[in-house]
Amino acid sequence: MSARTNTYAASRAKANGTITTEKSSVIFWILIGFVGLFMFWAPFQRALFNGGSYDFERSIYSASVWSSIILLLIAILAFFVYKLKEQKDVLTILVLLMPLTYIISLANAASHYLATNMVYIQMLYATFFILGVFLTKNKLGTSITAGILMISGYVIVIFGLLYWFGNGNFAGHLVSWFALMDGSNPFKYRDAIMSDSNGFRLTSVFQYANTYAAFLIMLFLGSLFFIVKSRKWYLVLPHALMMVPMIVSFWLTLSRGAIVVIPVIFLIMLFFLSISRQISALVQLGLAFAASLIILQKITDIGTVLQKQPTASGSWNGWSILLLTSVVFAALAIVIQRYGAPWLERITARFADKKFANFTLPVAAIVVGLLGAFILLSDTGLKNVLPENVKTRLANINFQQHSVLERGTFYKDAVKLWSDYPIIGAGGGAWASLYEKYQNNPYTSRQAHNFALQYLVEAGALGFLAFIGFVIAVMVFYIRSYIKSTEEKRDMHFLFFIVTVSLLVHSMIDFDLSYVYLGAVLFLALGAMLSNSSTAPLSLKSKSVALHKAFPALLAVISVVMFYVSAQLVSANSSYKQSLEVVKKSQDYNQIVAPLDKAIALHPAHPDYLLTGQISRIGILLQVYNQMKTEDPTKSETYFDQAQDLLNQLIVKEPHNRVIAFQQLNMLIMKDKQQEALDWTTTQLPNYPWYIDLYEKNMALNIELANIARGKNDAQNFNRRLDGVLETYKEFLQKIDSLKSLPAGQLQGREFAVTPSIALNVSQVYFMRGDYAGAGNVIKPYVKDQFDDQMNRVIARWYLAALQKQGTMDQALLDKLIAKDPNEKQSIDTVTTTNFQIK
Repeated sequence: MSARTNTYAASRAKANGTITTEKSSVIFWILIGFVGLFMFWAPFQRALFNGGSYDFERSIYSASVWSSIILLLIAILAFFVYKLKEQKDVLTILVLLMPLTYIISLANAASHYLATNMVYIQMLYATFFILGVFLTKNKLGTSITAGILMISGYVIVIFGLLYWFGNGNFAGHLVSWFALMDGSNPFKYRDAIMSDSNGFRLTSVFQYANTYAAFLIMLFLGSLFFIVKSRKWYLVLPHALMMVPMIVSFWLTLSRGAIVVIPVIFLIMLFFLSISRQISALVQLGLAFAASLIILQKITDIGTVLQKQPTASGSWNGWSILLLTSVVFAALAIVIQRYGAPWLERITARFADKKFANFTLPVAAIVVGLLGAFILLSDTGLKNVLPENVKTRLANINFQQHSVLERGTFYKDAVKLWSDYPIIGAGGGAWASLYEKYQNNPYTSRQAHNFALQYLVEAGALGFLAFIGFVIAVMVFYIRSYIKSTEEKRDMHFLFFIVTVSLLVHSMIDFDLSYVYLGAVLFLALGAMLSNSSTAPLSLKSKSVALHKAFPALLAVISVVMFYVSAQLVSANSSYKQSLEVVKKSQDYNQIVAPLDKAIALHPAHPDYLLTGQISRIGILLQVYNQMKTEDPTKSETYFDQAQDLLNQLIVKEPHNRVIAFQQLNMLIMKDKQQEALDWTTTQLPNYPWYIDLYEKNMALNIELANIARGKNDAQNFNRRLDGVLETYKEFLQKIDSLKSLPAGQLQGREFAVTPSIALNVSQVYFMRGDYAGAGNVIKPYVKDQFDDQMNRVIARWYLAALQKQGTMDQALLDKLIAKDPNEKQSIDTVTTTNFQIK
């Protein structure tokens, strides 16, 4: 920056009391460039979804690197211009409470890896908040930021429709164009359109229909605002052209939750508009929805066919229908805004100053909306304009629908989880790490489907109250300023209010903010809302320069630390990916482990690098151990010990990782440490009460130890082990019985039922105790004559032995078993003649 620029910026800062700059600032344009790059790059990295594994993390770490650079630039500028003069300036500092509370929650972290990742993400959010405050202090910055947000959103909509109309190859080139910043290969969007029981659902870059629907609500309500506030045709045109494609895309997501929250968000928006704009918004949105419904059936049919067999003619047919409808709506929107809007302003002017005037139309809209919903959903014939899959989704909107019931279960389980970590939470990723311990039934969901509850279990009451207090403070400052401002000043930042409300409201029923891209957009919008808010001055006794320089200095230190850490994490991810490439070309141990060890050195205790990835250090060590234990037993033990040491490190850092828990169990069994293995299953069953494998292992180990005790004539231990099998079986049956209480519409989740292995172990206990009828009855439902499967042979063996002990026999089954393996006759005799009764 030049001295002239610094002087001018400083003078502006004195006037406004916060970070600011003008268009002549070099840093201003650098930051604008960053926002542009981010908005066009991040969505095509699966919207920076925080998936909690190595294949999601690279783009998040890359974004963290870039945000740390931006934070440093802001710190440099703030050093010259920042003054702590107003209440809102305090919020610019207090945004750091969010990453701070996540740092505090590390003390209870259920997963060190996921928790530290959330610290980096929260720091990125804080950076975007400060960035939003900085960039939107002047009209130019506000206009450019808003324009980038809207245009990048339109690109995402077009990208999704390209896939819907069978133009996936072209869309792939679009991904390649935007996926440049971190040097990685662009992700393949095979799920840009997902398929479920309702048919095809449009997901675009998010690869999740509900979040895409939430994004579309934010986007088309933003476009609606730009339409109703404009009179000039060239300002209305771009937004009006995109309204129908956005609403058609919204319908194609088949998102019931989004349909439910649209009225809520739209009504909140209406309360902040003048009466004339409220009417314009209702008319424009109504026309856009009507236009989309007219063509929706045709667009749905074309897209469905193109997903199965793409053709140029079919694609062109779909695009032409959509474009023609969009042009017609845009023309109508321009005419309405050019001629209708001024007329509305004139006739509503006399009501504008009346008390509660702005509330009249939204309340009427609620009544009309409820009436419209009734007409659309009842047997009036109007719903026949909708495609069958949309009609089905609408008809299923009720509180007994399975997704509603499942979310209710998630929320109850989240409260149970939080009650064990009430103050500081269990760290970032707490739900993903711990939900299996608290779940009511065996569902699979690494997301709580509620941002507030997920935040609560991660950061506890301390972090949650900090976040809620922060957002409320921004809202209060914004609304107070909005009420007092002129319409022109209100219009500058109202888009960011729409973005904030849309994302926060929908995130209460889904995991939209697990997409770091959307989280960054939210905090950018919050910063923009705060930037031009008028707040009371602070009464500070100290006029010390140090007071005003402390915050920029803190930002500079944080940015340097974050840059160093994030760069290391990106490098570690690169090294791990290099090891994956080496495996494809070579089986040389040293070539494989060299980049892998570098990744571990840069990012220690990473679960994927050490154990759970496509290739892991522990996995390689155990492979070498298994290969060498017959050739050189002494040397092989070294590899096993190394694997165990690494696993011990992981257990300390990731005490609630199921893959790690099962790996420890397998390694204990591998070393014939049956008692330790049994003890391990006993400690892990409360953590994973719905995993059948643990019950099977527990029972099998008890049977094995019972046989060892029998060989030693240890009756007490023998009976204790048999009792252990029956106790585990009883607990298992109680779990099964509890599933019967689930509401009729709620899905159970994973299968949870008695398996052949469990039945065999229980049958063996009955047999060993002389209850041969009980032994036969337990195992009979699992007897099969497909004897290529070894388990089926063992089950048939014990079943036939139980029958023989009762003086009967299934001759046909016996003949088939002996035909498959003549030695089975002797095996059956061995079972029947063994004396299991010891004293």
